[in-house]
Amino acid sequence: MRIFRGYQHSDLAAPCALTIGNFDGVHRGHQAMLALLRSEAEHRGLPVRVMTFEPHPREYFAPASAPARISGLRDKLTELARCGVDEVVVLPFKARLAGQSAHDFIREILCQGLQVRYVLVGDDFRFGARRAGDYAMLDAAGNEMGFDVARMNSYEVHGLRVSSSAVREALAQGQMALAASLLGRPYAISGHVVHGRKLGRELGASQAGAGNGFRTLNLRFDHARAAASGIFVVQVHGLGALPLAGVANLGVRPSLSPDDVNGGRVLLETHVLDWPANLGSEGAYGKIVRVDLLHKLHDELKYDGLEALTAGIAQDCNDARAWFASRHGQTHRQTTRDRI
Repeated sequence: MRIFRGYQHSDLAAPCALTIGNFDGVHRGHQAMLALLRSEAEHRGLPVRVMTFEPHPREYFAPASAPARISGLRDKLTELARCGVDEVVVLPFKARLAGQSAHDFIREILCQGLQVRYVLVGDDFRFGARRAGDYAMLDAAGNEMGFDVARMNSYEVHGLRVSSSAVREALAQGQMALAASLLGRPYAISGHVVHGRKLGRELGASQAGAGNGFRTLNLRFDHARAAASGIFVVQVHGLGALPLAGVANLGVRPSLSPDDVNGGRVLLETHVLDWPANLGSEGAYGKIVRVDLLHKLHDELKYDGLEALTAGIAQDCNDARAWFASRHGQTHRQTTRDRI
C-alpha cells in the first residue's frame, strides 16, 4: 500500500475509486465499505484509494471537546492495508482545507488532484467549509463532471449500529468484548518500544522473579487522549512466534510524580508475565510490537507510595494470570464438548 501526504503528487494523477473519511478504528462498518469499494474498483479496473485526515477535523476546530482517539495513524494505516486498499492520501487538516468550499473541494481535490471515477461515502457524509457539502451535492457534481457516486447505509452488528462513536463508548466503559465485536478484532495499539525511566525494574523484584522487577514495554500513544484507559489483560505480538501474555497500564500513571509520567502524555506500559530469556534485558527496545487489550481489570489508581504501587501491580499480575487460566479452561471445556 502506498501512502501520500497531501494530494498533489504526480503518482496520484490517475483515475481511481475513492472513499473519504476519518476511519478512526477501521471498524466493521468501515471494513464493509472498503470491501464494497474494492469490488467496484475491480469491476472498473481502478485502484482502491482512501482519503483520510490528520488531525481529526474536530481536533482542529475544538481540541478540548474532540473525541478521544481509538487508534493512531500507524494502526489506522495497518488496518487499511489489511482491507486491500492500494493507496492512502493523508490530508493535513489545516486552515486552508478547513476553509475550502464544498465546490472547490470537489473540483480541486477530487477531480483535478485525484482523478476520481467512482466515489463511495457513508450515509452521514458531509464536507467543505461549514459542512455545507452532502451526498446530494456530490451526486450532482458527479453527473456534471463525469464520476459515479454511491452511498452506503449504516452497518449493524446484533442490532447495534457500528460507528467510531460506538467503539469509543465501549472502550470508555471497559467493554472490551463488545469493542472487539464492533472492530472485528481485539482492540490493539502498536508502536516502537521506547526507553522509560526503568522504574519498573526496581519495583517488586522479589515478586516478579529473575531480578527484573516489573519491567515494562513502553509505547507512546500519538494523541492527547485515548478512547480506553486503565489496567488491562493483554497479549503482545512481535517478540516471538507466539503472543506473550501480559498486563498493561494505558493512561497517565497518576501514582507517579509529573517528572515521571512522560510529560503528561498517554503511555501504554506492558509487563510481560513471563519474559522470554532470549530477549535479554535490552532486546525489545526499538522493535515494533502490537499489544491487544483483551480484558479490563480496573481504572487507573493512585497509590500512596511505591510500596502500595508494587503491591497493586503484583495483584494485577495475579489477576491477569487467573483470567488467562479461566479462558484456557473455557477453551478446554468447549473442545471436550465438541469431541463428545
